[in-house]
Amino acid sequence: MTRLALLGSPVDAALSPVLHRAAYAAMGLPWTYHAIECRSQDLPRFLASLDDSWGGFSLTMPLKRTVVPLLDEVSETASRIGAANTIVVTPSGRLLGENTDLYGMVQALREADVTTATTVTVLGAGATACTALAAGRELGCDQAVVIARDTGRASSLLGPTAERIGIKISIKPWTAAVHHLAVDLVVSALPPHAADAFAPLWTRGTGTLMDVVYRPWPSGFAHAAQDAGRNVVGGLPMLVHQAARQVVLQTGHSPAPVTEMLLASQREIQ
Repeated sequence: MTRLALLGSPVDAALSPVLHRAAYAAMGLPWTYHAIECRSQDLPRFLASLDDSWGGFSLTMPLKRTVVPLLDEVSETASRIGAANTIVVTPSGRLLGENTDLYGMVQALREADVTTATTVTVLGAGATACTALAAGRELGCDQAVVIARDTGRASSLLGPTAERIGIKISIKPWTAAVHHLAVDLVVSALPPHAADAFAPLWTRGTGTLMDVVYRPWPSGFAHAAQDAGRNVVGGLPMLVHQAARQVVLQTGHSPAPVTEMLLASQREIQ
């Protein structure tokens, strides 16, 4: 029996097991999928201990950057972004890294009729912020603003990624957020509740907010954006689409049962 798992810390509330198990059931695959607590310092030893029962992994914080140098092969997308959220274990035991977060984010935006965005603001400086910059570039943005708590750390983390992606970034402190929400697309790549402090800063206008949070939903930040007239996209569609892409890569079967995966996730968070 093929085993797969989500790796990261913390993973106790993650929806990935629900999504993947729903996909395997719909596809008639007797595969298993579990969440495994794994810190950055544990990852090298864990990956070195794998046997031939493993088919792949999903990766969440804080492993998306840590894993890249540990892989045998990394896709062009994961290399550009500097982060991988997916591992495919080949029959020979090679570890192939991919980033399906970008696919998931762009698909979720397109479903919400967001196909272009020339002005983009990203809140946060982690691996998901890197994905947001890549999504902005795909939508036509060549210069984005990043709002970060620690601008120096954000510059060191996001600067090389932005250069590889081909997008210029201007990094601003949190106090500057009020000046950068009136854009085509705001992506909050922050953990739950972290962006809610910005909720009072919305003014009436157009544009889209994508908040990667999916529980609780709507977030305070998203609710305020909607009240101010913004098109709001939650994190659940992104999560489902990135997981569906993982399923295709790890099973070799296409298409993934997106509808079944979405329904299972909605039941879980209700």
